[in-house]
Amino acid sequence: MADDGSSVSLNPGPQVMCFGELLIDFVPTVSGVSLAEAPGFKKAPGGAPANVAVGVTRLGGSAAFLGKVGDDEFGYMLADILKQNNVDNSGMRFDKNARTALAFVTLRADGEREFMFFRNPSADMLLTEAELDKDLIKKSTIFHYGSISLIHEPCKSAHLAAMQVAKKAGCILSYDPNLRLALWPSPEAARTGIMSIWDQADVIKISEEEIEFLTRGEDPHDDKVVLTKLFHPNTKLLIVTEGPNGCRYYTKDFHGKVDGVKVKCVDTTGAGDAFVGGLLSSLASNPQLFKDEKKLRDALRFANVCGAITVTERGAIPSLPTKEAVLKMLEETKA
Repeated sequence: MADDGSSVSLNPGPQVMCFGELLIDFVPTVSGVSLAEAPGFKKAPGGAPANVAVGVTRLGGSAAFLGKVGDDEFGYMLADILKQNNVDNSGMRFDKNARTALAFVTLRADGEREFMFFRNPSADMLLTEAELDKDLIKKSTIFHYGSISLIHEPCKSAHLAAMQVAKKAGCILSYDPNLRLALWPSPEAARTGIMSIWDQADVIKISEEEIEFLTRGEDPHDDKVVLTKLFHPNTKLLIVTEGPNGCRYYTKDFHGKVDGVKVKCVDTTGAGDAFVGGLLSSLASNPQLFKDEKKLRDALRFANVCGAITVTERGAIPSLPTKEAVLKMLEETKA
């Protein structure tokens, strides 16, 4: 059937609304050195929720971003990057009294990262409930968020209010805690903050390290730990990502594992966000995905490939894949 464009008018809102922080990552031009030793830095747009929004649009879906940046050159650069990537940025706000957040990211020799943040306070922390575009949230299919927006007021209250609007409107609530211990006052505050909204999410994506942290050192590979400690009665789908080893999935009716794709890792920045973008783009077109194990496995295989492609290049947004690239790798790895 030819697409006459009529389907677009039926749902004018974004399929995936991403809420939270948008910042500039400064990545060393040389891998495997400390921040002090880095001869220079390359600026790259960052912030997990924004990466997810671009991840969705790269794959052909529709997404919007809701958050705050400084009324400064970096803030406008970030708004422009979202626009160039077809992300609806009409929900962005610009603060005249605070700067856009910066993060210096060191890439160790193994491609893993260390962070140093400049937020004192940064504009993203100052978003208020009054600044939320609630109509845009109500029109979304999926409302996606992290935990960094829960650390400071007034952003925390804005985050909680946005979640309420989304839940009332019947959106699927998607949560990637995205633990950044350096930003929280203490590990205990991080644990409490991350878990404070746990029971409200429909879909949760966590890493093995995050399981270990949230369960105070229990075995992240043990299905029983995940099901008893982290699978809440309201949870529809819980995903545990295992980097190159793929992911595990848990629903009320079934659980299992989908293998990853082995690639040469250059930079892990954005891999989890690419995975989430891949999963949410599938979920947006089939909101009942978690009820069909075969379709869910296919969607997770797709999401695994999204993550794999992203680690083969530096930076998050520049390395997020197109649908064509993902389908091509899926074909190649099938052979």
